[in-house]
Amino acid sequence: MNLNFFYQKMSIMLVIFMIQVNTHCVQFSMHDATSTSSDSPIPAPSVEHLQQEVQQLKDKLTWYETEYLKLTKMISASNGRKETHLSPGGSPWLPFDSSEELEQAKKEAETEAQKLLDDLPKPPSGKPKKPRNGSLPSHLPEVKKLCDVPESERTCSSHGPMTMIGMDKTETLVYEPPKLYKLLTEYPKYGCACCKENGIVSAERPTGLVEGNKYDSSVAAAVVTQKYDAHLPLYRQTDIFAVSGWTPSRSTLLNLIRQSAFVFEPLVSHLARLVKADEAVGLDESSCRMLLPPELTEEESQSDSQPLVRKPLDPKAKRLEEKIKEARDAGQDSILGKMWAYRGLVKAPYNIFDFRISRHRDGPEEFFRTSECIVQGDCFSGNTSVVLQSEGRLRFAACWAHARRKVYDVNKDNPHRKKLLDMIQGLYDINSREQGLDTSAKTLHRQTLAVPMLEVIWKYVDALTDQIVLPKSDLAEALRYLRNHREALSVYSTNGRIPIDNNRVEQLMRQVALGRKNWLFVGNVEAGERAAMLMTLVSSAKRHHLDVWMYLKNVLDRMLSGETDYSRLVPDIWKADHPEGVREYRVAESRQKEDRKQITRALSIATKNQPFSQGGWKGVAELVVGFERKLG
Repeated sequence: MNLNFFYQKMSIMLVIFMIQVNTHCVQFSMHDATSTSSDSPIPAPSVEHLQQEVQQLKDKLTWYETEYLKLTKMISASNGRKETHLSPGGSPWLPFDSSEELEQAKKEAETEAQKLLDDLPKPPSGKPKKPRNGSLPSHLPEVKKLCDVPESERTCSSHGPMTMIGMDKTETLVYEPPKLYKLLTEYPKYGCACCKENGIVSAERPTGLVEGNKYDSSVAAAVVTQKYDAHLPLYRQTDIFAVSGWTPSRSTLLNLIRQSAFVFEPLVSHLARLVKADEAVGLDESSCRMLLPPELTEEESQSDSQPLVRKPLDPKAKRLEEKIKEARDAGQDSILGKMWAYRGLVKAPYNIFDFRISRHRDGPEEFFRTSECIVQGDCFSGNTSVVLQSEGRLRFAACWAHARRKVYDVNKDNPHRKKLLDMIQGLYDINSREQGLDTSAKTLHRQTLAVPMLEVIWKYVDALTDQIVLPKSDLAEALRYLRNHREALSVYSTNGRIPIDNNRVEQLMRQVALGRKNWLFVGNVEAGERAAMLMTLVSSAKRHHLDVWMYLKNVLDRMLSGETDYSRLVPDIWKADHPEGVREYRVAESRQKEDRKQITRALSIATKNQPFSQGGWKGVAELVVGFERKLG
């Protein structure tokens, strides 16, 4: 549909309505005039009737204005223009004691910042050329190939055979499909030929992942990595293995995944216990569809081999039965489950996934049953209710990214929207200067800069009363969100352990979404729990930039050999013991991305002639100098 057409139509309707209101008022005025001049009395409308009509007109006006704002918001969104917000210079809400102090700080720092910008190397004219490094990685094996000239062409007609005067070399990267081979392990058996008392002696056989040790842990690690890191469903993996000469069935690959999850289960439980005991945990969730199990006959339902649930009194199993019954009564063939993610924020740097049947709060409620920590997430009632019912064990910290999103969705023509976004961006400007600080330094930094900024934000929010903002407008909705969660949004400002937002946890949902887009659904509850278990290990390994396949294979081998010291198998400890398993290029990319973000923010503020939150231009100067030293 053409939004501009509806925009114009709504504008015309609003104008017509205002004309009707004015006409109505004129009619009342004429009625008063005629009633005083006429000899014959004309019955006047009652006061109650007039008040009802006035209230109806007010309600209509409010509805038209709200719809008008909605349409302008839709039209603005359809333009597709991206906004960036920086702390504005000279705004009265900046936490300076006086305007003279603001101007003085600005003048002092402008000189320093301008000097830094002048000292930066001038960009060359035209498109800059990046230095080309044509060499391939030196650690790759070399296969030499000699391309010589035929002997008949190496003879000079006057002087005979030519002499080689040099050698040109080129490097070409060659790809070969992964190779599979059969490992034939022989176990000699020894026995006494004269007596049978000593029996037969043979070397002890290691515990295999499957019966007969038919498939090595390297194969299982490859299947799990491709399924939950590369998000490849099993039928695509069959094609990949077929290139190497082995065409496994999907049931074979599924059996490898099932057995791997069985071995990994104690380690995953250990990781979950560490996250539950952490000082702060972030959480979020995403949908994951589960197929309904087939209906069982009366004989099958009474058989122990086909239980619908594992424990008769398990609340999770009871919830499953209820959801299955609701879905079947509605004629559905699947259930929309949820994959919860819990991210340790302080002492337990691991990501835990938990599959649940619905967005019911029983997931976080069970996870935090014995925890005493700060829980950070969006202000969904399922999250906040778990904290409220914890009897003081838990404290909720809200996410400023969600709060900013509420304000961002307000109609762009509203002047209060930009002011609020600028204020919130001021908090992020302050937060961006925390890189490299420890927890105590972060806490002091936030108490010095973020707390005054928050006080200004709350004063501005409180000043926008219903007399200024329409109660049913989108701005009023954003203000209600800020007011209702004021305490939770302020938690981070006095605690250096808590991030300003929950974005890192929300990014974990990309792993769920990518997987869901490829393997579409889980077949049953067991499959969902198995996926959550393996995603926990894969995601935690990626969080520490580990080679996922190398980590899974090594842990599988050690756990199959009987190792139970799970504290040595967690990703961060394993990383210290196996530096060869770290993806250094990912570490460098992460560091460069963060540095580039900070420098871009500083230079953007400087070039736009705007101060860097409370620190003003001095903050820009300090930031640029610090990164120039860091980058050499």
